[in-house]
Amino acid sequence: MWRDGDFRRLWVGQTASQLGEHASLVVLPLFAVLTLDAGAGELGVLRAVGQAPILLLSLFVGAWVDGWRARTVMVLTDVGRTLALGAAAVAGLFGWLGLPTLFVVAFAVGALSVFFDVAYQISLVRLMRRDQLVRGNSALEGSRSAAQIGGPALGGVLVSLLSAPVAAASSALFFALSFLSIRRIRRIESLPEISERSPRVWRRIHEGLRFVVGDTSLRTVCLASAAFQFSFAAVMTVYLLFLPRELHLSGTVIGLALAATGPGALLGSVLAARLPSRFGHGAVLVCAAALGDGVFLCVPALHGSPAVTVPVLLAVNFLLGIGGQLVNVTVMAVRQAVTPAGMQGRAAATITFVGMGLTPLGSLLGGFLAEEWGSRTSLLVTAAGMMLSPVLMALSPLARLGRELPQ
Repeated sequence: MWRDGDFRRLWVGQTASQLGEHASLVVLPLFAVLTLDAGAGELGVLRAVGQAPILLLSLFVGAWVDGWRARTVMVLTDVGRTLALGAAAVAGLFGWLGLPTLFVVAFAVGALSVFFDVAYQISLVRLMRRDQLVRGNSALEGSRSAAQIGGPALGGVLVSLLSAPVAAASSALFFALSFLSIRRIRRIESLPEISERSPRVWRRIHEGLRFVVGDTSLRTVCLASAAFQFSFAAVMTVYLLFLPRELHLSGTVIGLALAATGPGALLGSVLAARLPSRFGHGAVLVCAAALGDGVFLCVPALHGSPAVTVPVLLAVNFLLGIGGQLVNVTVMAVRQAVTPAGMQGRAAATITFVGMGLTPLGSLLGGFLAEEWGSRTSLLVTAAGMMLSPVLMALSPLARLGRELPQ
């Protein structure tokens, strides 16, 4: 697999793109909290604006991307994100980088990321054989793990030690690197056959929705993902307030604590290539989700000096990374295995829409709860909500998937 030059180029581009994306996800909220003194409500709105494109665009993107080459889509979105964050850096240099500008940049980067994420999920199906999907997904998700190691730490350090314009510029450079790598992919993708009278976009969206809803495994993935992503969005809004204001951690320490998710996710990627074939895909999904979600329940109890709290935070984020990555890789392999070639983009977009479409509301809820109840109580409530995801999977036929991928 690694001897394939095109796969290596995709892997490098994916790694760079995810590194830029994870850095920007930390840079913008931390800049708002630490520099602009944004309140809980404003931080919730900022995160919701960045996540809104998932709800607004995912279904249209899935219907549209199925008829395009994934390489072209990824290259164009990398260019767009480079320009958006580059513009943010320039605005910061001139003193214009306030909350309104952050809202605009967050929305633009979020919208382009929807296109990139759908395109990269279908690119692997077009580049590799079916029996290579689990290993390919494991490698690509491993690249995302590497980005989770460096992205948050880089974002936290740059915001603390330098400036928001420099931090935004660093993310732009990673998107530029992704562009340079992915544009060198030479293999011509085999696009699904499309009739001369292609159905309208609404018809194609409806076909994608009907396919996902009609498949038991994909329907359960949607529901479990929606429960997790809604609660996790609320958790992260409160978490980014809890760490600096309750535990009194600096931006650098926060970035390093968040980066611990990366090594965990890297280990999760390695395990995802082996555990499902040994213990069954369903058992891995349920156990990994319970581990990754349940460990967060201990965070609201943290008190004391950084010498005590930081090691616990590192351990929590490490386990969150392991569980989350096992779920991500396994779910993606199941989805790709049961979905016809001409439906891959729409199925991925439909799951993204249902699973992550509620994240803007979750972010707003997190900000509201933090203002009303305080960050510690809100963090406990929202973390408990994450446990609904493994419960839904355990009660569904998805938990009974065996060692072989379904046809």
